[in-house]
Amino acid sequence: MMGIVKNILLLSIGIAMLACEQSSKREFDGSVMITGKLENVPNGSVVLAYISDDAPQQIAEIPVSGSGKFEYNLILDGPGFYLLNLMGSKEVKLALYDQDVDVFYNFADDTSLKIEGSDDSQYVQEINALMQEYQGTINYLNNVYMEAMKERDQEKIKKVQQDALELEQNHAAKVKDLVRSMDGSFAALQSFSMINPKSDFEFLDETVTKMSERYPEYKEVQQLMAQLEEMRALAVGQPAPEISLPDPDGDIVNLSDLRGKYVLIDFWAAWCRPCREENPNVVRLYNEYKDQGFEVFGVSLDRTKDAWVKAIADDNLTWTHVSDLKYFNSEAASLYQINAIPATYMLDPEGKIIAKDLRGQSLENKLKEIFN
Repeated sequence: MMGIVKNILLLSIGIAMLACEQSSKREFDGSVMITGKLENVPNGSVVLAYISDDAPQQIAEIPVSGSGKFEYNLILDGPGFYLLNLMGSKEVKLALYDQDVDVFYNFADDTSLKIEGSDDSQYVQEINALMQEYQGTINYLNNVYMEAMKERDQEKIKKVQQDALELEQNHAAKVKDLVRSMDGSFAALQSFSMINPKSDFEFLDETVTKMSERYPEYKEVQQLMAQLEEMRALAVGQPAPEISLPDPDGDIVNLSDLRGKYVLIDFWAAWCRPCREENPNVVRLYNEYKDQGFEVFGVSLDRTKDAWVKAIADDNLTWTHVSDLKYFNSEAASLYQINAIPATYMLDPEGKIIAKDLRGQSLENKLKEIFN
């Protein structure tokens, strides 16, 4: 749109642009026309299915003409995701609501897929492309990591971990940039599996709120709104809920007793192999930064005191430890919505959450940022 109008000519142009924009405004009329053109068509049929929570539900088998053309008028009552199966050899995911869509595909060229008409469906293709790019790089790094583990090459292992961390950060930035460009389209829902709700809560909250305004009746968006509301109390910037649990001697210790220090709340257990593998890294960083104001508050999800205390001694964990020995039924686990471990929360000296799920290189990077 135009900026400040300085004369009649500019005003006239501005009015013309406004009229054009208003005439092209998208309106939902309850139906979407799906058309397509296929080349080098093999035997088979085009099948349209609705993507539900459980599995795709077939809606129609669409006839294809001798020239490779097909069309189908889809009646729908709101936004949704659909799967177009082309002759059993190519699946095309569509996001349909208030725009017709046109699909082109040449079976002799897997890169030939083109989606036109539906902005939402084009966004889905962009999301899928980002996902495939990311998965390809992750697969490569996983192979390198397994080789490094086999060779017991600690430098190589650390390098792969750093590369993976940078990849995750860069990928998240790309996904968020793409979602921002969608202007609240429900197609962004397809990207949320690539966004960490703990570290990117504010971004998700803003995005879903915008969707809710645009699609007030869409069930999936309303469910996300409810989930985010539950997470709000544990968002970055919020005060960490109090934890008051017994230490190995049976004395009650409060998380708030550590105010004035940067505190890593570390949810772990003696039976948790990834937790035990991470412990040497936390020990090293604790010894490096404890005199500068860093403290660890270990919350064990063990079932027995003997296993808990033995793991503390075996791993040389010299920081504060608490547990009610109730496994995932622990009061603290429920309070902090812990459904898998290891899990961590980093608090500032005022007891506010400043980061989540830090471990390995990400924990080291955060502590360097804080203390150096």
